[in-house]
Amino acid sequence: MTAGHLVARVVDEPLSVAEHEQAVADAGAGAVVSFSGVVRDTDGGRSVTELEYVGHPTAEQVITELAEEFAARPGVRAVAVSHRVGLLGIGDVALACAVSSAHRGEAFTACAELVDEVKKRLPIWKRQVFTDGDEEWVACP
Repeated sequence: MTAGHLVARVVDEPLSVAEHEQAVADAGAGAVVSFSGVVRDTDGGRSVTELEYVGHPTAEQVITELAEEFAARPGVRAVAVSHRVGLLGIGDVALACAVSSAHRGEAFTACAELVDEVKKRLPIWKRQVFTDGDEEWVACP
């Protein structure tokens, strides 16, 4: 794998952070940092039963642009980022990403900032369903 290699996907199937870590493996990398955004069972003190993510048709293009942007950073060797759409249960991975770089500081910074930018710019909407039957749409960019 060469510097700047990337994986960027919006999918309706389970995500594996380990696969993202493998995708950024690089002989020139001294660090691989990964992130797993997992569906939790509470939000704002309310019990959650499931989430549904719905993506805009441009979501794949946006996540690719984000991955390219971060893969072009100095020191970054490779980037893999995926967001899941559809119905997800408690414990499912909604966002998986990994970044490899020559040094740990670059990898930690790039991975953290990538997660923030995905949450800010990716056109995916989240519907939460609560145990009391109530539901709400949140985190809409």
